[in-house]
Amino acid sequence: MDTFRISTPAVSLARDLKTALRRARDLGIRGVELDARGGLHPEEISRTGIRQIRKWLGDEGVEVAAIAFHTRGGYAEPDRLEGRIAATKKALDLARALGSDVVLNHVGDIPPESEGPRWRLLVDVLADVGAWGLQAGASLCLEAGRAAPADLLRLIAALPDGSLTCDLVTGSLVVHGHDPVAAVGDLAGHLGMVHLTDAVAGAFAGRGRAVELGTGQVDAAGVLAALDERDSRCWIGLEPVDDRTAVAEMRAALDYLRAL
Repeated sequence: MDTFRISTPAVSLARDLKTALRRARDLGIRGVELDARGGLHPEEISRTGIRQIRKWLGDEGVEVAAIAFHTRGGYAEPDRLEGRIAATKKALDLARALGSDVVLNHVGDIPPESEGPRWRLLVDVLADVGAWGLQAGASLCLEAGRAAPADLLRLIAALPDGSLTCDLVTGSLVVHGHDPVAAVGDLAGHLGMVHLTDAVAGAFAGRGRAVELGTGQVDAAGVLAALDERDSRCWIGLEPVDDRTAVAEMRAALDYLRAL
């Protein structure tokens, strides 16, 4: 596999961003995900700060693949929803300012029926956020894993075109009882990012554990082949199971992918 479009969370490589970018470069990783809830706050970072980060990125030859903005609540939960919407919009602006067009989050609970007040709230909120993203030049990219691909497709169909994209998280899909290879086909045309993670499913859907890439139940080769068949150009994210051994895990994952 060509590893040109591989990314990883910067915070896994080092708490200090400049150090993390250097380590990504040394590993041969071109993309990093920056955490907008863990030290890089969209409402606080100045234009000068953005210019400094862009300079560091240029110095190391690394790009921002995505901004991670994982909220506690979902987009159909009324508690603190207005603040969540406003913060998501700021994260979309930050992504564009740093050269990315992807903001990663989960959607929260998707109502089982495409009707009722919670469904209408969810659709209205995501349409609003999606319109902001289209203007900003970045999209909200919602996890397919905890959220079933079929439910995300139902949600996408209810929204204006281009309102959101999907982050296909392979390990999470396995843990929640979904087939990652089939999910590539189901969500083709709506993928904003793929996180190629591995896992072992538990006795019940939603139970399981993350494991190092290539040691679990995810058919990584099948996922990559399905992406190639659809000529997908999205970033492929790798995540260490243990941040304490992140660099070694990334080396092993890259070796594993190159051998496929």
